[in-house]
Amino acid sequence: MKCIQLVMGPAGSGKSTYCASLQRHAATYGRTVHVANLDPALGPGESPPYEPIFDVRDLISTDDVAAELELGPNGSLIYCMEYLAGRSDTWLREELLDNTGDDDYILIDCPGQIELYTHVPVMKEVAETITRWGGCHVAGVFVLDATFLADASKFISGTLLALSVMVNMEIPCVNVLTKCDMVGEEAVDQMLDVHGRGARDLLEADRAEKAEADVGPAPPPSRRARRLGRMTEAICGIVDDYTMVSYVPLDITNEESMDVLLNVVDNMLQYGDDLEHVEKREVEDDDDGIPS
Repeated sequence: MKCIQLVMGPAGSGKSTYCASLQRHAATYGRTVHVANLDPALGPGESPPYEPIFDVRDLISTDDVAAELELGPNGSLIYCMEYLAGRSDTWLREELLDNTGDDDYILIDCPGQIELYTHVPVMKEVAETITRWGGCHVAGVFVLDATFLADASKFISGTLLALSVMVNMEIPCVNVLTKCDMVGEEAVDQMLDVHGRGARDLLEADRAEKAEADVGPAPPPSRRARRLGRMTEAICGIVDDYTMVSYVPLDITNEESMDVLLNVVDNMLQYGDDLEHVEKREVEDDDDGIPS
C-alpha cells in the first residue's frame, strides 16, 4: 500500500520545512520518503527546500491565474485548487499513482490558505478522490507554529482551528507543533498538559496573569464580555472533557523528537504492516519447509 501524508496548516507554520526534515531523517534509516508540492502559490523563482517528485505549478500557478483572470492572491489560489480538484482523476492520478511505486511513502506539501480546509471543500475532495482510487493509506498532518504557545488565547484559537480541519477533512489526522526549538521545552510541556493543565486551566491562569499586571481597580466587564467569556470556557471544557485535540511536539534539531513523530504517523498510516506480514510468513516457511 502507498502511504500518503497530506501536510496541512496555516501559512508560515513550517509545512515545507517539516517535509524536508522528515525526508532527511527517514534517509538516515535507509527509508525513501518522497515529497510533492501541491501549493500553486509558490512564485516562479521560489523553490521548496526539497526536490519534489511532482509540482502542481506544472499544471497551474497563482501567478498565471492572477495575470490572466485579474484575481487577487486568495481568489487565484482558490481557482487553482478548484482547477486541480477537477483534474484529480487525470493529472493528479497520473502523477501520484502512475509515476510512483506501489509501496512509496509520499508527503504532499499542501497550500496554507486555511479556507481551503474549512470553508471551501477543495482539499476534502482531493483527499476523498485519492482514497477512492484504492491502494493508498491517507492521513492528514496539521502543523501549527509553536509560537502560539506564547499566549493561552492563541493556543485555544489554534486548537479550534485544528479541530475544524479534522472535522472537515474526515481523514485520520495528527496535530504537530512545529518550531518547538524556538519556544523551549518548558513552555511546550506546560501548554501540552504535561503537568495536568487543560485548556480551562490555561485560560484561568492567563486571566489571573493579566489581572495581576493591571494597576488599580478594573472596570466591571460588559454583558457582551461576560457572554463571550462563558462561551470560551464552554469551548475549553469540550476540548478538555472529550480530549478532541492533542499535539505531538516537533523539534527538527532533535533526532528523538523526529523519531516519535514518525512513529506516530507511521502507526496511523499502518506503514509496515504488510511488510511485517510478509516477513512473518517467510519465517514460518523456513521453519516448516512447507508454505503455511
